Amino acid sequence: MVVSAIGASAQGLSLTNSLVVWDSRWYLMVAEHGYVHAIPPGSGNPAHSDLGFFPLFPILIRLVHFASPFSWNITGLVTSFLVGAGASIAVWWMVRDVYGSLGADRGTALIFFAPGAFVFSLVYSEGAILLFAALSILALGRQRWIWAGLAAAAATATDPLGVVAVIPCVVACVGAIRTNREWKALFAPLLAPLGVVAFFGYLWVHTGSPFEYVRAQRAGWQGGNLGASVPRAFEHFFQHGFVDPNYGIKAICIFGAVGLLVLFVRAHPPATWRGYVITALLFGVASPLVSITPRLLERAFPLLGAVGASLSKRWFFVALALSTACLITCTVLLTADNWTP
Repeated sequence: MVVSAIGASAQGLSLTNSLVVWDSRWYLMVAEHGYVHAIPPGSGNPAHSDLGFFPLFPILIRLVHFASPFSWNITGLVTSFLVGAGASIAVWWMVRDVYGSLGADRGTALIFFAPGAFVFSLVYSEGAILLFAALSILALGRQRWIWAGLAAAAATATDPLGVVAVIPCVVACVGAIRTNREWKALFAPLLAPLGVVAFFGYLWVHTGSPFEYVRAQRAGWQGGNLGASVPRAFEHFFQHGFVDPNYGIKAICIFGAVGLLVLFVRAHPPATWRGYVITALLFGVASPLVSITPRLLERAFPLLGAVGASLSKRWFFVALALSTACLITCTVLLTADNWTP
């Protein structure tokens, strides 16, 4: 927040205005006005619309707004803080069940001081994704199948990458049925997709097509060939370096993800964690635009949690210091250099 305030001052902006940027405006627009009925004509910027965003986080913003005297901008920031705080608690318990209290301290610290953790200060849905996905994985580990499915359903209503929360439910269900004939485990994968199914059903009624979200993303943001983002990031980085920080940061994150995966495998995380992380990273690789970014690594939080929990004391503090330095760098780029997160 200090770095954000300095960056805002350098641009002559208030701290609030410097944090309500990029996707924040779309979430606030949905919270205040609801969804439009059609995608604007054209492609790229002219075709941007709030139909390209999932509904649960704006619903939470609206609930907080009705219960508080704040403006919409302040309400959005307060909501982000609340779900981020809840996520940190849920993540700590999730890691504790596998690696103990000390491991939970270290794993949670690495997640919330990761380079992509700047999003918890914006009006972004990452806090809600981590909150519900962590609650689901926590419940799966304790064989609370219905709660796991409901938490995963909330994650799938929060963001397209929240759909990844279905995978741990499937993995845990298969394992429980194979080993113990625990047929109640089926509740988890059956309930998990209800969030995204409900959203697409709403879009069908509201716009006339259940796939209007997909069309909005393809028209406004995710145009191009599937899987093109990673090669494009490397090509642009090797040709132009850090002239455009978007591509330079993506290239670094791709290398970082490979190294983190090696440490992740050595940490021997549960199968539910492995399924979640691999699927989350595949979302970035398959994207026409996103690639592997600090935000995506933040959403793949069991990766950072397992690595942080399994590092020795010395290497943990080295990793935490390096991660914090990268977090500060990303925050400076966001608030002072108008970098797109």
